[in-house]
Amino acid sequence: MFVASLGGMNMKTKIKITALSGTAAIATVATAGAAAQELAASDHATLSTGPKTRIALVDVPKPEPKKPEAPAIPQPENGTIEGVSVATLESIAACESGGDPTAVNAAGYYGKYQFDESTWASVGGSGNPAEASEAEQDYRAALLYAQAGASPWPVCGS
Repeated sequence: MFVASLGGMNMKTKIKITALSGTAAIATVATAGAAAQELAASDHATLSTGPKTRIALVDVPKPEPKKPEAPAIPQPENGTIEGVSVATLESIAACESGGDPTAVNAAGYYGKYQFDESTWASVGGSGNPAEASEAEQDYRAALLYAQAGASPWPVCGS
């Protein structure tokens, strides 16, 4: 709730603002004897109740819900990601998709490393791998390689 006092011309006005489900009711009270007035949330107009009192309803935008931040994807360090050489990952990606992170195979394989959805999820990915950033695809491929070696890529991993 926000309350402010305004003065002028031998009159003080107190403003009370209360948020009501995406709107704010504003009530003003003239201290020169006028009774307090409040506008109901269902009214959507500015009303003038006299020369010294004015009531209005103002729309207040609802705050956007905060999206959980995705964990930071580790950057290559000393030519490796999670202990897997970037050269090894680049070789697998070149063979699997021509290095295209948006590649889609009709058989149900997606992204630079042609993940299927269950394998992608097993290394912490969510959604469609081909829609993930290239850095995330590299990271998740490195995690998979660190767990299972080249076996997830029987043609391109050897």
